[in-house]
Amino acid sequence: MKDFFYGIETLFVDYFFAPYDALRAMELDSWWGANIMSWLFLAIGFVAFVYWMKKLAEFNDRGEEDKTSTSHSFLG
Repeated sequence: MKDFFYGIETLFVDYFFAPYDALRAMELDSWWGANIMSWLFLAIGFVAFVYWMKKLAEFNDRGEEDKTSTSHSFLG
């Protein structure tokens, strides 16, 4: 059973996370290169945020949302 978990460790550490180790080793040479994954995730998040805001604006402009307050009497 112990070999099974060591196999999982080898799979992740030696294969799946090897590119991240290479980026970490590059840090002293190029800060921008070492942080490329962070910038990539930041860009993906920004694009998703803009897309979501545009969709919310379209939905709001169509006026389909029921904005009546019915959850509590003190809110209305």
